[in-house]
Amino acid sequence: MKLSDIDASAWTELERAAVNPQSGFRYVNLCSVDPQGRPQARMVVLRAAERATRNLEFHTDTRSPKWRELSANPQVTVLGFSPIGRLQLRLWGTVERHGPGSERADTAWNRLPNRTRVTYAGGPPGDECAFEFVDELTEPLDETKGKARFGVLSFRARTLDWFELRQQANRRALFGYDETGSLSSCRWVNP
Repeated sequence: MKLSDIDASAWTELERAAVNPQSGFRYVNLCSVDPQGRPQARMVVLRAAERATRNLEFHTDTRSPKWRELSANPQVTVLGFSPIGRLQLRLWGTVERHGPGSERADTAWNRLPNRTRVTYAGGPPGDECAFEFVDELTEPLDETKGKARFGVLSFRARTLDWFELRQQANRRALFGYDETGSLSSCRWVNP
């Protein structure tokens, strides 16, 4: 298989994951650095992927620590693993934040189902919870409050580290992308 085919296949997997909740790459780790220089990793839902520009999209609560971390340092790693193909994708790049009221956030918000909008209507992420968790809330949350807290993270990949676990002879390749998202370098590396 040619390296350019592997690159195309990896981005096809990411594009599929953005629309298929059953995909192995639907949930990925977004890794940033906090103000004390400690690495932070959390699972996020891949909401969109665009091969041509090497962009991924994630949603977040703008009151979250990650929103502040990404303001100070937008360099991140995105790490995904699909057990189906025993494939790991590790991407490095930068994040651009789109806050409440921005065109990008409004467009994304309007595509969300009500059940997802409600997740942004509660208290700030990480704060002590004002209620006991039960199967259902006694009073439903007002989804409209969530829009003022909703943000979009637009990730632009600069590199992709592709790693395939095999019974024998694991394979690994590195890909680099230029400012426009075009493939600028690729090579096999030792796993």
